[in-house]
Amino acid sequence: MPLCDYFSAADDQTAVAVLLAPGGPGEGGLDVVCLKNLDPVVTMARLEAVMTGCGYDEACERPRAGEVLSEPEDGPPFVVALTDTLSHALAHASKEELARCAEAWSRTDELRRFGLGGEVTADVLEALAGLARRALPAGRRLYCWWAL
Repeated sequence: MPLCDYFSAADDQTAVAVLLAPGGPGEGGLDVVCLKNLDPVVTMARLEAVMTGCGYDEACERPRAGEVLSEPEDGPPFVVALTDTLSHALAHASKEELARCAEAWSRTDELRRFGLGGEVTADVLEALAGLARRALPAGRRLYCWWAL
């Protein structure tokens, strides 16, 4: 079961440096949301499509979408960037928007495969939105520490 720790960091170099800390970003004193199975490539592109109203393919083509920042031959784990578009959508979404998006996101194949319903998905979105809301005012970006 893949571990996906979503975290914020000041820049890509700081984000990749979490690979040097045993245990990932939580051990490095960073702001972290720990999740399982919610990969930073497909599930986050699906979330971005739901939250922004774009298509999945468009979400995948945005700058930083699913970009592996660490050296692939050094992993796993890997550090993967999230898009600024998704970070802003999460940070600025109202509670009602998050609930609506959680319901739609929970109906995607990826989340249904893991049995994540609307209520659990809403909790996940609240946690990710909180991470984004704390990160953006501090000039930080969102990342995922992905241990396959």
